[in-house]
Amino acid sequence: MPHKGSCLCGQTTIELNSSHAEQILCHCTDCRQTSGSAFSTNVLAPKTDVTISGPVKEYSIKAASGNTVTRVFCSNCGSAISHLTAAFGDAQAIQTGNFADFKEIPITTELFVKDRWTGLAPISGAAQVKAMT
Repeated sequence: MPHKGSCLCGQTTIELNSSHAEQILCHCTDCRQTSGSAFSTNVLAPKTDVTISGPVKEYSIKAASGNTVTRVFCSNCGSAISHLTAAFGDAQAIQTGNFADFKEIPITTELFVKDRWTGLAPISGAAQVKAMT
């Protein structure tokens, strides 16, 4: 089922023309900073299935892996929308907090658990990935 979401102010919209049965939770420092929380929730979607409309800005930074990560966010309200890196190939990570229907989709993988805040327990049944290379 396709998914439609938007940033906090509603000026930037995101359409995913693909179905997603699972989500990824990431504890890395960059995801924490862009989400303003202890982690971010994401799906990897084929770039060809993603349509982002509205005012966006991009910010690129070198990740701990050495890969460049380009973060996409609403240039009006600052909501994190997406991030891209060569490590994802033909896919991009889409921040699922911008979609109401992702509250029903399970988190099946936790990334960068080496950076998980000590007050947060692992998600039961989710794969636990220490870091990415």
